[in-house]
Amino acid sequence: MNPPRVIGHRGAAGHAPENTLESIRTAARLGAPWVEFDVHLSSDKIPVLIHDDTLDRTTDGKGAVDKNSLADLRSLDAGQWFADQFAGEPIPTLEETLLLLATLGVGANVEIKPTPGREIETGHAVARLLREQWPSVLPPPVLSSFKPESLAAAREVAPHLPRALLISRLSGDWARILRELDCTALHSGHKRLSASDAEQVRRAGYPLRVYTVNERAISDRLFSWGAEAIISDYPDRIL
Repeated sequence: MNPPRVIGHRGAAGHAPENTLESIRTAARLGAPWVEFDVHLSSDKIPVLIHDDTLDRTTDGKGAVDKNSLADLRSLDAGQWFADQFAGEPIPTLEETLLLLATLGVGANVEIKPTPGREIETGHAVARLLREQWPSVLPPPVLSSFKPESLAAAREVAPHLPRALLISRLSGDWARILRELDCTALHSGHKRLSASDAEQVRRAGYPLRVYTVNERAISDRLFSWGAEAIISDYPDRIL
């Protein structure tokens, strides 16, 4: 089953603090059938939802994510930076996120977001948990990453789960990497994407999914170029 045309970015990051359970709930309330979120490892190797390598931007903590245990991470506030109404929102584990997805009936694009040097370890850990605990009531998740090493590691552990390569622009050996990793799609940034780029991807035989698109006019143009899906902070705008 292919992902839907609209996927909420980091939940619904325009409306709620990114990569939190509340952001995912918000995306579901807005009608997003799928969400995207980012996964790092704690120091004790537990997959948790957070985008940056450091805690500073999206929590009241400081320092590297992977230097903190799960207990340390769970003590932080990951909501108040966005708005006071979200004060006390914790950093969620991937495991509890899967339980929420099952309850909501929402699918997911899981981005493997490793701290530098932990690409393989993170790919293994995320894929293993998804292999063992992904809710059977949901369509299979898509595993994406900017790091080919993480996608290769995920394939070792859960070869049946679809993979997508993330790129910021269409350049380099993207087609070779997609082939070598048996990827099912390409996920590209929209700012430097052209109609000819989109045509290249289609001719190579891969679905094109585009991030982070927050304006309807841009999404309409991308769909006209053949994009399969749009990933947005404001899924309600695109829907």
